[in-house]
Amino acid sequence: MRLCADGWFSGVHRRPSPNQDARPEGVAVDLLVLHCIALPPRHYGGPGVYQLFANTLDPRAHPYYAQIAELRVSAHLWLRRSGAVVQFVGLEQRAWHAGVSQWQGRERCNDYSIGIELEGRDDGPYTAAQYRQLARLTRQIQRAYPGIGAERIVAHSDIAPGRKTDPGPGFDWGRLRRLLGPPGTVPPEAAAT
Repeated sequence: MRLCADGWFSGVHRRPSPNQDARPEGVAVDLLVLHCIALPPRHYGGPGVYQLFANTLDPRAHPYYAQIAELRVSAHLWLRRSGAVVQFVGLEQRAWHAGVSQWQGRERCNDYSIGIELEGRDDGPYTAAQYRQLARLTRQIQRAYPGIGAERIVAHSDIAPGRKTDPGPGFDWGRLRRLLGPPGTVPPEAAAT
């Protein structure tokens, strides 16, 4: 897996979403936002997330879908429980993942952030494969976007407090920091397959 010049990763599943557009001219990408999603809620492995990000979610397929089928949302990347990576939007484009948001007094986080969804739920654990893959992705993203330092990797709940809770208490921030290690290094656990 390698980040290419066009903002797409090689070696990942590509499922381009229509829910994207150009970033405002002259805006530097300097924030990484972590989310979680499972559709239907608390169920893993189905096609619901693909369908939501493609605007093809059937509101009759599950009672919860009727509430969200009309949403127009996406994320740049999605990490499945297995560690498989799905890319919906090139990193140079604006994905519609943050909604009404602000970070350190600056609004419209979609304009200057990259959004990564983890297949999971706020109150449940994430897998070792997800943490390893998240660290790999993050290091490549940080090399391409040096403004994204460790202090600029945030939760959706950090940029939309009171409105969002993900990735929630089930996410182990300490584990991610250990996997990322000091800049320019690859800690042994992150290097393992």
